[in-house]
Amino acid sequence: MENKSNIVDWETITNFVTDVFKAYGVPEEDAKICADVLTESDKRGIESHGVNRLKPIYLDRIRAGIQNPVTEFEIVKETPTTAVVDGHNGMGQVIGFKSMTMAIEKAKKYGMGMVAVRNSTHYGIAGYYATMATKAGCIGITGTNARPSIAPTFGVENMLGTNPLTFGMPTDEEFPFVLDCATSITQRGRIEYYSRIGKPTPAGMVIGRDGKTMTDSDQILADLTSGHAALSPLGGVGEELAGYKGYGYATVVEILSAALQQGKFLKALTGIGKNGEKEPINLGHFFMAIDAEAFMGLEEFRKTCGDILRELRASEKAPGHDRIYTAGEKEYDVWMQRKDSGVPVNAAVQKEMVKLRDELGLIQYHFPFE
Repeated sequence: MENKSNIVDWETITNFVTDVFKAYGVPEEDAKICADVLTESDKRGIESHGVNRLKPIYLDRIRAGIQNPVTEFEIVKETPTTAVVDGHNGMGQVIGFKSMTMAIEKAKKYGMGMVAVRNSTHYGIAGYYATMATKAGCIGITGTNARPSIAPTFGVENMLGTNPLTFGMPTDEEFPFVLDCATSITQRGRIEYYSRIGKPTPAGMVIGRDGKTMTDSDQILADLTSGHAALSPLGGVGEELAGYKGYGYATVVEILSAALQQGKFLKALTGIGKNGEKEPINLGHFFMAIDAEAFMGLEEFRKTCGDILRELRASEKAPGHDRIYTAGEKEYDVWMQRKDSGVPVNAAVQKEMVKLRDELGLIQYHFPFE
């Protein structure tokens, strides 16, 4: 049961995040996009990428001068079905929103569209952009590279980012099929969340340079930055549990996030300069939209997709389990629980919100946890 005094209603939290971004120099329309992406994460129960990242990921980077509050969205090259965009280290959410919008528009006209992005910043949950496509009757595919975190199979050095490979499919149900997950066993954001709430990282998710597993969340974050720890790819360490599959998919995302748009990759994405100074991370993304109507029709696709998911959920359950889920279902369940209440805010984020309000003079806000 969530503590009601820790829950901030959606209108308040959305307006507050928007106003904070505006106070940091983000134009109003862009600030609304950024706030929508962050709160959407909390609506889906993905706290690791929600409002708790407002200050440490976005505001601190703007303040450090490694992320630009005003986004210069430059189209470097364009064809009827493709585009290359340079984001000039603006707001990743804005770059992502505009890029997927372009991909959808191309798909609606020509059946498919793809936009590749370079020189961007953290764009929030990848599922947000895949869902943009599903709402438009398209299959959505997106991915992004990230700061080096994953060690390749048989290696211990962090080389690849957590590199999500994300798919969204429209269905005839109340929610789309959205598979949004990292190509590592866990993602850096989850470890950041563990650190913020004082929880150890489960054994097996992270290995040190000595090849041994690590569990101290604070130490892991420090060692990931310094290169003395690495995340395990999906499947885990070595070949026995098929870690090479996660390694392979992470590499696919790295290539699509760098090669098409001639962007930065691997160790060039540390965000740390030669003298230890912070510098822009220069991330790459890709966005694909496929119009289901261009095949056998949108409604036919939606029904078949729904039929597949319903059959999966209706299949025989393992002992002790009374429910099988399909991707996007748990997130929809969380939204059903939270839609009339709001977002639960932990103690650390509460302090940050109060401090931001006071520093920025946003005196119109009073939070239930005060």
